[in-house]
Amino acid sequence: MFATQNQLNLPPGFEYIPDFLTVENHNSIFSALVDAEFWQQEPIQMFGKWVLQPRLTAYVGDPEARYSYAGAEQRIRPWTPELLRVRGQLEHEVANRLALPAVSFNGVLLNTYRTGEDGMGWHQDNEPELGREPVIASLSLGAPRRFSIRAKTGTARWDLTLEPGSLLLMHGRSQVDFQHSVPKTRLAVAQRINLTFRQIKPKGPLKS
Repeated sequence: MFATQNQLNLPPGFEYIPDFLTVENHNSIFSALVDAEFWQQEPIQMFGKWVLQPRLTAYVGDPEARYSYAGAEQRIRPWTPELLRVRGQLEHEVANRLALPAVSFNGVLLNTYRTGEDGMGWHQDNEPELGREPVIASLSLGAPRRFSIRAKTGTARWDLTLEPGSLLLMHGRSQVDFQHSVPKTRLAVAQRINLTFRQIKPKGPLKS
């Protein structure tokens, strides 16, 4: 099995499950996604300007699971066999672990961090189509990377290393009371792929 961390004292709404995937499953999924043809470096709007994201992204989901962030609606790619299998595993895990109504993940945002120069700034996953208290299942593949959480009020902060094959569940008020990030690093790190499975609420019909 992969290396694990000790039990972490994370804030409410965050739960870390190391070794969620076996080494064999991890390697199979990672290899398939590395070779996928849907990766793009998309522009996002930051402080009123459009800039290229410091990572590669893709969005996979059901046709009606339209999702936007940072001022841009994501192009929906069809599910791959590997992502469908993982979706089933995650829905089962959430049903068993969280005392919540059944969650059906109909979309997944994929990020590739190619080197330590790729990262994700402080943010909340609080887009309207996610609802106020979404359940987000974040699966890590490839190289370990630091993940940081901070309270929106006060100075409390938490740092953990997301290991390959690990799962981070975010639920409850995690996107209301806290922000999170994947900081850039000058250290030599290999490629990491992150899958964040979400339940997207309908936006309504497309305008003609």
